[in-house]
Amino acid sequence: MKILLDTCTFLWIISDAPELSDHARTLFVDPLNEAYLSAVSIWEIAIKNVLGRLPLPAAPERFIPDQREKHHISALSLDEEATLYLNRLPSYHKDPFDRMLICQAITHGLVMLTPDESILQYPVKTAW
Repeated sequence: MKILLDTCTFLWIISDAPELSDHARTLFVDPLNEAYLSAVSIWEIAIKNVLGRLPLPAAPERFIPDQREKHHISALSLDEEATLYLNRLPSYHKDPFDRMLICQAITHGLVMLTPDESILQYPVKTAW
């Protein structure tokens, strides 16, 4: 299975946070699954870090790639197809980062690993 990590899911995985569900943890560690972190999540983390809302132990440009490598998470670029899919989404969810992650999951056939129940309103495969 190809998994797209929600931003919070990535942060919980790298910190081994108790908020990460047992099922999500199992899916993530399964060697048959491939995990991806979107450039959209990296953008979100960088913005929150610079605003002081998400302190990190190192600069995002070092911390995020180091954590992706340490946890065997591949990078997912934002492409034109996913970006243009945004016009097809109803406005159920107002968070622009989550909306773009939904577009990426749909256009790339990924399963979103997310606790966000509002994402369930969209035609995207999710797991938690």
